[in-house]
Amino acid sequence: MAVERYEQISGGRRWLALLILLAAWLGLPFLVSGNNYLLSTLIIIGLYTLVSTGMTLLMGYAGQISLGQAAFYGIGAYASAYLTAHVGWSPWLAMAVGALLAALVAFVVGIPVFRLREHYLALATLGFGVIMFTLFKEWKAITGGLNGFFGIPPISALGISLQTDIQFYYLVWLFVFIGLWFAHNIVRSRVGRALRAIHGSEVAASSLGVNITKYKLQIFMISAVYASVAGSLYAHYVTFINPDLFSIVPSIYFLIMVVIGGTAGVWGGLVGAAVYVGLGEWLKAVVPLLLPDAGGEFEIVFFGLLLILMLMYMPSGLTDAMQKGMKRFLAMDGSQKGKAAATDRHEARSIGGGHG
Repeated sequence: MAVERYEQISGGRRWLALLILLAAWLGLPFLVSGNNYLLSTLIIIGLYTLVSTGMTLLMGYAGQISLGQAAFYGIGAYASAYLTAHVGWSPWLAMAVGALLAALVAFVVGIPVFRLREHYLALATLGFGVIMFTLFKEWKAITGGLNGFFGIPPISALGISLQTDIQFYYLVWLFVFIGLWFAHNIVRSRVGRALRAIHGSEVAASSLGVNITKYKLQIFMISAVYASVAGSLYAHYVTFINPDLFSIVPSIYFLIMVVIGGTAGVWGGLVGAAVYVGLGEWLKAVVPLLLPDAGGEFEIVFFGLLLILMLMYMPSGLTDAMQKGMKRFLAMDGSQKGKAAATDRHEARSIGGGHG
């Protein structure tokens, strides 16, 4: 009974939360109108959310760790850059080709990689990231090498060239909502149940007839597509990319985002990306005031310490803590209302009995 009541309350409030989220998405650019720094920060949060959501599916539901996700981010970025700037394709078509290419690479890489277990799997994806970074750096005819790739055209939609921060804000967050919706449907589907079974115990899942390799490959390919689409959007947003953006360090930062946000639900990627970008911008403003001679390494040290603390004291991430707090609040709210209703009924019976 209590569970049904909680589901009714949380279901109604979930729709209310979605409506508030939609209103915030539509109205936020007008609240920060004229502040391109804030709009740019929101766009970056949206792009990182896309990558982190794909990683949340891979890590949280399939239990597989990837340290090479920035490579797929780079595949999408370079595919869009080359096909639009050098071949003259539409950015939308280039983005689709980039996503297909990332999925194909994930399929080819995943077949041997998913034969490995535990930390060997993480090391294998790390090696894949190193190979792709070297390829981005050395294949100068396609990527421009260390000099970077200039002149990437902006995306056009309905005949409008999307070049302002407000236009890109709406575009990127539309992709984020679609990505979250798609992820939500995956985890509630038969595939999601199979992934959770694999995460719980591969031996038990296999004994129940779950094709472990097939589901691992599928979710690895989906996470690669998420990263590739984010990379394509990033390339068309900044119109310039270079290999350093897709090295091992961004892959580790994506991992930190997932750990911060948590893998308990599809919202973990959004929470992790928002906290990571927010803390990063705060550090850039505060640390130079406290330590004028500090270099850029302070950010790596800070997030390294944060990663350790999160794993020690909050291994399920912020999303899990927020969900538990919300459940306690709703249960307490329902209990208080129940007690108030019982008190009202008791008083009514007392008054009725007195008159009788």
